[in-house]
Amino acid sequence: MDASLEKMVDPTLAEMGKNLNEAMKMLEDSQREADEEREKKKYARKDIPGPLQGSGQNMTAILQLVQNLMHGEDEEELQPHRRLQNVGEQGHISLLGHSLAAYISVLDKERLRKLTTRILSDSTLWLCRLFRYENGSAYYHEDDREGLLKVCKLIIHSSYDDYATEGFNVLHNKSPVLYISSACRTGLGQYICNQLGLPISCMCSVPCNTMFGSQHQMDVALLERLIKDDIECGKLPLLLVANAGTPGAGHTDKLARLNELCNQYKMWLHVEGVNLATLTLGYVSSSVLAATKCDSMTLTLGPWLGLPAVPAVTLYRHEDPSLSLAAGLTTSQPVEKLRALPLWLSLQYLGHDGIVDRIKYASQLSQRLLENLRKLSSIRTSEVITKPKELTFTGKSVGNILGNILLAIVEDEFNSPVVVFRFIQEHLQSVSILDGAQESTKDSNERETDDALNRWLGEQLGQLVPTSGVDVVELEDEGVCIRFSPLMTAAVLNTAPEHVDQLAECLKAKIPILISTLQLREEFKEEVYRVTGLNYIEDLSWPGLGAVRYEVNNEESDPEKQQLAMEKISTGLLKKLKELDSDLMFSTGPEFGGEKNCIYIGMVTDNLDVPELVETIAVTGKEIEESSKLLENMTEVVRKGIIEAQQQLQKANEAKLLEEGVLRQIPVVGSVLNWLSPVRSSVKGRSFSLAGGSLEPTDKLYALKAQASEGTPPPTPTTSRTKHKSPGQKLFRRSSRASASDTVSETSMGHAEAMEESQTITETTRLEGENEIPKSSEYSVQLNGDLELPGPIQPEGKSEENSRNIHEVHQTSESAVAEDLEKEDLR
Repeated sequence: MDASLEKMVDPTLAEMGKNLNEAMKMLEDSQREADEEREKKKYARKDIPGPLQGSGQNMTAILQLVQNLMHGEDEEELQPHRRLQNVGEQGHISLLGHSLAAYISVLDKERLRKLTTRILSDSTLWLCRLFRYENGSAYYHEDDREGLLKVCKLIIHSSYDDYATEGFNVLHNKSPVLYISSACRTGLGQYICNQLGLPISCMCSVPCNTMFGSQHQMDVALLERLIKDDIECGKLPLLLVANAGTPGAGHTDKLARLNELCNQYKMWLHVEGVNLATLTLGYVSSSVLAATKCDSMTLTLGPWLGLPAVPAVTLYRHEDPSLSLAAGLTTSQPVEKLRALPLWLSLQYLGHDGIVDRIKYASQLSQRLLENLRKLSSIRTSEVITKPKELTFTGKSVGNILGNILLAIVEDEFNSPVVVFRFIQEHLQSVSILDGAQESTKDSNERETDDALNRWLGEQLGQLVPTSGVDVVELEDEGVCIRFSPLMTAAVLNTAPEHVDQLAECLKAKIPILISTLQLREEFKEEVYRVTGLNYIEDLSWPGLGAVRYEVNNEESDPEKQQLAMEKISTGLLKKLKELDSDLMFSTGPEFGGEKNCIYIGMVTDNLDVPELVETIAVTGKEIEESSKLLENMTEVVRKGIIEAQQQLQKANEAKLLEEGVLRQIPVVGSVLNWLSPVRSSVKGRSFSLAGGSLEPTDKLYALKAQASEGTPPPTPTTSRTKHKSPGQKLFRRSSRASASDTVSETSMGHAEAMEESQTITETTRLEGENEIPKSSEYSVQLNGDLELPGPIQPEGKSEENSRNIHEVHQTSESAVAEDLEKEDLR
């Protein structure tokens, strides 16, 4: 390509192409600097605006700054699901068009006029032939809503003769009415009214069909009644906006019938939607083909063909060029006509076959996904309610037919390239057919639960397969669904057939998790209600097993302190559960949720042991609560003991002053008197016992220390009985095979536990005898100067008995070992 640029006659144009290539290579280079350089730049203040440099900067430094702003300083910020748009060579051609537009704008007026006329005529001719729109004109605009806005101005100018001179005054006697489908994108009607200065009452939202055909198609019969009512009220119907591919489900309105209705009432029909791209294919469905007879249509070629920064195009038919000029659909400014230059270059680069192949490829991806979805019984696409005459009951029961309608993958009768699917529960809903309509008695709570699960499923699929371009949409009738629209994303993300297969595999792997979570939700709810101390939290918007709150047995009257205690226990419980099982997802719930101090459990598998999970939550919460209360009680006891100790010290100081006299308290005089006449103080030390919570003389403490130096018996070990798990089995998981302990009798179990306890005691005695670590018998705090560290508290009256038992067990085990050795020698 560089050799071709060098052969150009115009050196400026060749230099422009070369600079663009170099700039794109630099901007697309996503390699990061070394770790040392990144650490140096970590705290650089590059994002803070500074003064403009007087000497200026070279192109390389400027492009490097742009690259840093695009990708960010931290490599971790470039997540896979936030990748930049793929810009291939055809994208470079489109970007080159913007540079050429700026360069061409400096030509003389005559050359500029000839060039822009050629660009507009070529682009309009190519687009009209591609999309089968005969005798049409084209308007190029950046905002895809601007074309419809200009069309509305053209209609008002055509319908009101004095509008150019009188303005909005002519609209007072005969108010215009704009009809927009309720399935159109949100805010479109309000945008038009605001830009035209019309009241919102001029916009009429037409409901979609609820009796026959798709749930996302405009109700033609109701539209006709609305038009007649407006005419009787003295209003003037002007415009109807229909869909060839709704923004949500991708369904197409009955355009042929709507075209006839608009011709009858002299209304303008405007069509928009992603399905208009299929007009370039060899085979086009009759519903979309009817769009070629409409008065105007808006095409968004940028996402369809993967072309960055190309304008949208509105094709329209109108015979009066003066009105088109007044509405802004045509312009006399040559610079504004250069908007079509990037698209003009891109269309020539792709060619007719390249454009058709890209759109055909996206349609094939949709069909491939549909074929994969047909194999999954728990997935349903956009629901289609068929007419009664199309239902055949021969050889099949009504229940089987209704089951097929609810659970089978149903394609749109117009074969839309947009695939919208949704996870549904496998059990059939009670269904009745009344006047040819299918009505479901699905509970609203169940609907909200399904919406939460589908929202989670869509987010998971988007993260696992980011190149698929799936997103989550919320439809009025179906609820939350997952949408796959390759016409809008495939060219940008380079979606391949293997990515579609990967999407289907990920979906297949997630379905068992969704089913098991739904099945265990009710069991989890019942178990939480059965266990005391736990409260089940009903949160239908949570996509998981459920939520539970540990209720604190606190009689605290202050609500703030009670809330603080609950928050403390909830935080500790959440941390402990995460440590016990890292596979399960424990959290505090949604960030802006209404419930506080709760434990939310995420999606689970079918091998989850729900009773054990609930019991563990209750036991762990109880332990955290008791330890917290013990710490609070100990703190209160220590606080009272310190106060009492201060009082005792004050009394002891007063007694010492009375006994020794005032002179002995003077530093120099007191030392001389004590040297000449020593005084034996009668003030005794005191110690604070944490076990008893009282002050005691230090005589008993010294006696216990003397005994400890000679050797004290070790404490009695305690054995904890935990649930036995098979090797490799995780916590909160059911065992796949029967445990060996199920076949052991109660007698043998008791004998085994006794043997295990005896061995534990013997081993403890041996280890502690070797270490010979002396331990004090109680916690103590000296009040006569020094604060001693607390030691373990021994229960009173049991140390000698425990020591005797331990020594007896130890001797018994040693004698048994000796007898075994003698028998072995005799053999």
